Amino acid sequence: QIPVGTEIEGMNILGLVLFALVLGVALKKLGQEGEDLIRFFNSFNEATMVLVTWIMWYVPIGIMFLVGSKIVEMEDIVLLVTSLGKYIFASILGHVIHGGIILPLIYFAATRQNPYPMGHFEHPDALYFISPCSVSSSATLPSMIKCIEENNKVDKRIS
Repeated sequence: QIPVGTEIEGMNILGLVLFALVLGVALKKLGQEGEDLIRFFNSFNEATMVLVTWIMWYVPIGIMFLVGSKIVEMEDIVLLVTSLGKYIFASILGHVIHGGIILPLIYFAATRQNPYPMGHFEHPDALYFISPCSVSSSATLPSMIKCIEENNKVDKRIS
């Protein structure tokens, strides 16, 4: 079959990224006149981070009740618990192997530096509790940015 170009419905993400990039450059080029709009976008970003943080704290409660209602409907709870236990064990083991062995080896091979003094090993934080509870990377973003800025001393403009 020969593919035929048709209009695809959905958002033009590349166009949005390009527009945001060009708008940022134009605002910076304006100097003092563009600072007001830059401050607005920074404030909007901070407000969005606060909203995401609130959502992140309340979503697990809703999920707990959704999962609880399905567990109550089940007939064989022992089968559920054993299969879920095996899954949790395999998941934790995979994360330990990947995060504790594979990624540090890649870091060491690329930089020839010890990977273990990095911030997430020295400063255990709420990320250890937030990350497993959420599949969404945007839900952990506020905490990750806070850890990067405070623990690893990364400039706010970079983070």
